[in-house]
Amino acid sequence: MMAVAAFVAWLLTAFGGFVLLGMWAAKGGARQGGSTHLPPPVVFGHFLLAAAGLVVWIIHLVVDSTALAWTAFALLLPVALLGFFMFFRWLPTYRGRAAGAEGPAERHFPLPAVAAHGIFAVATVVLVLLTALGA
Repeated sequence: MMAVAAFVAWLLTAFGGFVLLGMWAAKGGARQGGSTHLPPPVVFGHFLLAAAGLVVWIIHLVVDSTALAWTAFALLLPVALLGFFMFFRWLPTYRGRAAGAEGPAERHFPLPAVAAHGIFAVATVVLVLLTALGA
């Protein structure tokens, strides 16, 4: 049951991530070069590792392999580190935003979307770890 809860949390996290990625891309994030605080390799690395982990987790749900649960957890560690990196790079941009001011694409991220993505991400990591531990 906890494995399914982790899956649901992961899906909700992914949905929030897609929303943020879409906003970032729509505002020219990948084309902004040095003006963005979120380097494209970090953004896309975060996305690709999270997607790979989700695929591994889905396979784990089908075959119930402890090794796959640990593999998914191992994939989540760099995802989390990249997520924290982006969050702490985003904070000054969010705090320093002014109405109508131009700036990096991530300036347009709504706080509730960032908060929900982070909360569901933490829940995902904890639930995946507990599942891997056999709790």
